[in-house]
Amino acid sequence: MTQAAISEAPKETPKDASASVAAQQAAMQSALPFSDTRDFDDAARGFLGTLENAKITSANGRVVWSLEPYGFLSDAKAPATVNPSLWRQSRLNMNHGLFEVVPRAYQVRGLDIANMTLIEGNTGVIVVDTLTSIEGARAGMELYFKHRGKRPVAAVIFTHTHTDHWGGARGVLDDAALSSGTVPIIAPNLFMEHAVSENIIAGPAMLRRAQYQFGPLLAKGPRGQVDCGLGKSMAAGSVALLRPTDLIMETGDKRLIDGLEFEFQMAPNSEAPAEMHFYVPHYKLLNLAENCTHNFHNLLPFRGADVRDALAWSRYLGEALQMWGGRAEAMCGQHHWPVWGKERIDTMIGQQRDLYKFAHDQTIRLMNHGLTATEIAETIKLPASLEGAWHTRGYYGHIRHNVKAIYQKYLGWYDANPAHLDPLPPVESGRKYVEYMGGADAILARARSDFAKGEFRFVAQAVSHLVFADPDNAAARAMLADTFEQLGYAAESATWRNAYLFGAQELRLGLPKAPPRPPVRRETLAALRTGQLWDVLGVRLNGPKAEGKHIVLNWNFADTGESFVLTLENCALTWLEGTQAASADASFTLARSALDEVIARQTTFPESVAAGRIKFTGDAMRLAELMSLMDEFPRMFEIVEPRRTAVN
Repeated sequence: MTQAAISEAPKETPKDASASVAAQQAAMQSALPFSDTRDFDDAARGFLGTLENAKITSANGRVVWSLEPYGFLSDAKAPATVNPSLWRQSRLNMNHGLFEVVPRAYQVRGLDIANMTLIEGNTGVIVVDTLTSIEGARAGMELYFKHRGKRPVAAVIFTHTHTDHWGGARGVLDDAALSSGTVPIIAPNLFMEHAVSENIIAGPAMLRRAQYQFGPLLAKGPRGQVDCGLGKSMAAGSVALLRPTDLIMETGDKRLIDGLEFEFQMAPNSEAPAEMHFYVPHYKLLNLAENCTHNFHNLLPFRGADVRDALAWSRYLGEALQMWGGRAEAMCGQHHWPVWGKERIDTMIGQQRDLYKFAHDQTIRLMNHGLTATEIAETIKLPASLEGAWHTRGYYGHIRHNVKAIYQKYLGWYDANPAHLDPLPPVESGRKYVEYMGGADAILARARSDFAKGEFRFVAQAVSHLVFADPDNAAARAMLADTFEQLGYAAESATWRNAYLFGAQELRLGLPKAPPRPPVRRETLAALRTGQLWDVLGVRLNGPKAEGKHIVLNWNFADTGESFVLTLENCALTWLEGTQAASADASFTLARSALDEVIARQTTFPESVAAGRIKFTGDAMRLAELMSLMDEFPRMFEIVEPRRTAVN
């Protein structure tokens, strides 16, 4: 069905839960310890104040964050369209505002998917993670100042490389603080390398896939988006990356920050490729970043990432318990709510440690018995001692997809069955499946029968083939949408729910309309090393268009003293630092800031040449020729149906 036809078709609204899903919800309600309300007490403890509905707007009045649409979560009883365990987590994530963790240590929670932790030193405040957006970070700081008084920012700490932990830094540090260079920005080793590779190089594809993970374009409500496990959703404000000034290199490193000693533990390749934990002895406060939160995290997010190392993750938690067990009286993370009391803290860390170790070891055990990833997901079950702990539930990750990530980390995508070595792409295989199964009518007849029996997983597989074979088949689209919807209603994992429900929405309504992708902010570009900029350019090169092209360009940056040779050859763009090519087609001399302005579209290359900011020798049109070979990535592309635009 073409996008135009979808737009003209009658708009289907979300359906009710089927009888089989309602029965599943009732069974879960009976199976889990809903009478345990300690998390609700902890999530509200230390509350000092908040913004009405946690509403944050940009300078032009655009709402970048608000919890007002989630007012339906005031009902304690879960409707049949939401898994009751997920409903509980969604209600817990509604707590918002400024909270005291211990005297002189605070958290801003519920103004973003992540938390901002504020630790008062001798003269100022140390800000741990700066939320996703500049607007959110400013609002968080103003809320803190309102209740604790205005004080200078003494330092900023980034616990790891994900955008929701550094994107709002310009809302914490103003121009004067940045230009003075007196406020340290502390992060784990290799922070910049991974912040760039995870969020910029693969950013276009990740952002589209993240719509399925977080569900931001779903309506908020009992039949739509209710949460994402770690928090409500991603903020929609402005983002900028700041380069750290101080890197923590190894476990045991210490820093004296505004009169407070911080003890650090490195945790690379856990929840993020560069991540760290810390302990503040003066406050007996432990922060395990995003590695010990109130859910089973994911080892491979739907948006995409390097597969996370469950074995290392478990080991870091064990090491944290060895380093600080019995010492910490409060533990807060960069998502969710704190835990208080030495015994409860140690128990939670130990259970989280064993959760990741169990998932790792049992996946490998079953793998070595010859089970494939999907077979392991069907077989594995958490032990009762972990299954009954609320913080081990799979609201963000899930045991059924985490074991597949572990399998992928060790053995890759291929299960060694030659039938799966080189399968047909979705459209071609869909057509053959439809042919083999006797045509569209036969598939839909069987699908309706299985749907009535609650066999949604296979119905989704079968009817998806039909949609890829014939995307204009309205009955197939409707059946697949209804099936995804029931799978979403039953899902305990918020990310699964969002993926299923957003897939259903796109089948019914088509691709969402979205504005063009904005350029990368100049502040973010300035934080990148020049070699990283060339790498970003390299992944935009259209290989087929570059066939037979050979271009060599020299670059000299007067302000940084760097020199580079950029070479297009064999349809690949490569670079060398610290050298120049004698036979270059053109040579450019400029400040690195001038290049940032061009890439951020604040000016053009010819305008900068005319203004004397860029000087060149040779044939400058060779640069224009190179840039003509670059792809512009679409903001939207099809996922649950065939692509309508060919990609070469």
